[in-house]
Amino acid sequence: MSLTELQEKRGRLMTQAREALNEINDNTDEARSAELEARHDAIMADFDKIEKNIEREERMAAVEKRFADRQAEERARQRPNGGDSEARGQDAGEASEYREVFYKFLAGGADISELSSEERSVLKAGVQSAKEFRTQVTTSGGPGGYTVPVELANILVRSMKDWGPMYDEDIATVISTAGGNQINLPTVDDTSKTGAKHTEGAAIADDGSQDAVFGQKRLDAYVYDTEFVKFSMELAKDSIFNMESLLGSLLGERLGRIANRELTIGDGTDDPNGVVTASSLGKTAAAAAAITADEIIDLLHSVNAAYRRSPKTRFMFADTTLAAIRKLKDGQGNFLWQMGDVTTAQPGTLLGYRYSINDDMDALAAAKKVVLFGDFSKYFVRKVGSPVIGVLRERFWPDLGIAGLIRFDGELGDVAAVKHLITAAS
Repeated sequence: MSLTELQEKRGRLMTQAREALNEINDNTDEARSAELEARHDAIMADFDKIEKNIEREERMAAVEKRFADRQAEERARQRPNGGDSEARGQDAGEASEYREVFYKFLAGGADISELSSEERSVLKAGVQSAKEFRTQVTTSGGPGGYTVPVELANILVRSMKDWGPMYDEDIATVISTAGGNQINLPTVDDTSKTGAKHTEGAAIADDGSQDAVFGQKRLDAYVYDTEFVKFSMELAKDSIFNMESLLGSLLGERLGRIANRELTIGDGTDDPNGVVTASSLGKTAAAAAAITADEIIDLLHSVNAAYRRSPKTRFMFADTTLAAIRKLKDGQGNFLWQMGDVTTAQPGTLLGYRYSINDDMDALAAAKKVVLFGDFSKYFVRKVGSPVIGVLRERFWPDLGIAGLIRFDGELGDVAAVKHLITAAS
């Protein structure tokens, strides 16, 4: 399915999901409501799959364009050095033979990127022959199977899992440093103090009771690693994939996962003070495994309006919590969660505010902090340099080892800025 078709299907699913929810009202019986909710959930599951397919198609289109541009540049460089005859031969319709391409593939160290786009097509297509085969077949060794090379697709299917937003500088305030020395963040809370009426002729009080009180938060540089992943010299040389690049990418994702987890639920003792841990109480739900529309509204208004004006103010919760919120309505029967408009890149909102999915937060269960709301610019993420992926060749010789390191810390500078909704204990 093309990218345009996927985008059109996404728009249709959004409309169908809204129609299913709009059919539910005070006069809808329980059986019909359950049927409509199940239909809505099924449509939204398809919606999420289409979203991921669109992302993959866009990434694939970008990769294909880069490869095409590189091949064009390579052909342009070869023409002055006698490459014209080869180009003319190809333009005249001289197709590369499979065995020639396969030999070039092996001679080049089994690196698929060394082949042109035409040669990759020939290699993927396999042996094409117009000859008639009777007893000489490829399905067993002796009659011909030994002559057929085994091929491996140059696409690796990788399982995926979203690891959350907390390392994103669009969410929190990021402080990047080259070294890991301690950073102190001065704080002051003067919100409880105000002025007083002055009596003519009276002396202004000077008893120190109205002095500003300062505090301090601290950012360190905690280090996390992936442990070593060893791989053999033979695998490094014989694999169709560049194992260093592949493993490096996987380890980078591991570092992303540990960073988001610690910046979310770190306990602040020899670890970052995660935003969930550091947040203050905004609302306690009446139920142990459910929340209501009124409780989310109460959470929003537990955060002072001064924080709600920040461009980084948002909700944050796990994806399973979002699934429950999608069905909630306010007292007038309006859905709290608004889908937005995918055709104009308008994001979904909750009570007019953006939201972030963070699956390191707890799902709905007893005594869990399941929803955050507030100004996330008051949460500071300290990054020391960039994540590092290192390869050791001598220590494990003749094999190799690869590992990743990351240094960071996190702290909520103002606990009044981000508050949580916690479910009942039982």
